[in-house]
Amino acid sequence: MATFILVPGGWHGGWHYSGLADRLRAAGHRALPVTLTGLGERAHLSGPAVNLETHIEDVLAVLASERVSDAVLVRHSYAGMVITGVADRAAPGLVRRLVYSDAYVPENGQSCWELTTEAFRQIFLSGAAADGFSVQPPPGLDPRTTAHPLASFLQRLRLTGDGLGRIATRDYVYLSGWTGTPFTEVHERLSKDPEWRTHVLNCSHNVVRDALDDFQRILLLDE
Repeated sequence: MATFILVPGGWHGGWHYSGLADRLRAAGHRALPVTLTGLGERAHLSGPAVNLETHIEDVLAVLASERVSDAVLVRHSYAGMVITGVADRAAPGLVRRLVYSDAYVPENGQSCWELTTEAFRQIFLSGAAADGFSVQPPPGLDPRTTAHPLASFLQRLRLTGDGLGRIATRDYVYLSGWTGTPFTEVHERLSKDPEWRTHVLNCSHNVVRDALDDFQRILLLDE
């Protein structure tokens, strides 16, 4: 039995993974969708101090409170920033596999702002114009999405050790069926790296809506 920690991307709460979590549980696994501070049902906790460090601590707290070990960390989009930090800081044995779904894969000192495209930077800036610290969801997203803390997009990731290097199994799922993706270069780079397994699904950025069967199949590799 595997334990999947499911971390959604920008503007989304743990509800985004409810259907996938049900499927994984039906297959005999443990699945824990995570809602990051300031999002979803935790939107009331948002504020200018909520940043990338807050979100890394959110996931580390789930690992501790749920007594998780040997976890499979699954992240989407912005959450690649978060899970890279979690993998770096988690104690040995807590995490055994990483699955990045159309997500940023940062190095030390990089931010989501730096790694994304100019189009997304403009979304961040225009979306935060009302209060200066919370980015409103772009048009067309699920009505359950909430404003996302701007500081988490801007803060540089601080890696402290070699936790990422201790995790032998790393998957990158590239979603190729949408215009304006900032993840093409990431996929091209990792597809040449023998330490990564890469997969391509011809669907939109919303993989759990448009390619759930294929995504579940990738998650259950080796499980």
